[in-house]
Amino acid sequence: MKVLKNELIYFATALMFFTRIPIPFTIPYSSEIMNKSQKYFAWVGLVIGLINAVVLYLSTILFNLEIGIVLMIISSVLLTGAFHEDGFTDMCDSFGGGYGKEKILTIMKDSRVGAYGTIGIILLFALKFYGIQALGMIAPVRVLGIIILAHTASRFISGTMIYTHRYVTDIDVSKSKPLANKPLDGMALLVGFISVLIAFAFILDWRLIFAFALAYLGKIYMGWYFKKHIGGYTGDCLGSVQQVCEVLFYLGTMIAWKFI
Repeated sequence: MKVLKNELIYFATALMFFTRIPIPFTIPYSSEIMNKSQKYFAWVGLVIGLINAVVLYLSTILFNLEIGIVLMIISSVLLTGAFHEDGFTDMCDSFGGGYGKEKILTIMKDSRVGAYGTIGIILLFALKFYGIQALGMIAPVRVLGIIILAHTASRFISGTMIYTHRYVTDIDVSKSKPLANKPLDGMALLVGFISVLIAFAFILDWRLIFAFALAYLGKIYMGWYFKKHIGGYTGDCLGSVQQVCEVLFYLGTMIAWKFI
């Protein structure tokens, strides 16, 4: 019973960290609890994906697919407080306008959004919109499963960077400090991957393995790029990987459905 209670605390901690979903009970906080909550990051993606799928389904019935997608994107931003989107814009500004590790990290810590970040987030949302629209026109019902899987898989893939790359910024001033202190272990990785398997159950299609592989290749490239320029990753880099991998999953699904 105590083990189950602890796991619930770890999941609630992950949910509080990545979303604005209210938790109806008080939970303790410590760096150890935050570290152990890593295993549930992808599970948070599963929750977010389910909510987004419901919003898209209901909005499409009330209005149409295009308005439904816009409302779904809005609900996703409100649900997470634009947590990952903020990281993506910071990444665009820092790597686009900075030269050298010190300059890149300095720009990344700046809360203001510049031209690179603005252009980047507009293009990202455009890819999300048109990608989901295309999938919705091909398979109006199955696109709901794609959304659930994309949110879950992209957060799992982003989380693996904690396991495969080095954290480079000053952890004493970083909002991701607890996550940087202890890498994912094998059991945490397995628990996270189980959520991906559950998400796959919403849309049983072996071709989506290609979409998952494409998203993971995107993570590998971004990890290489980050390592080349700053020596590893930051919290904003993790958010960027999640956003890019989500889009790559949509695009990979389109390729798979069209050519495989």
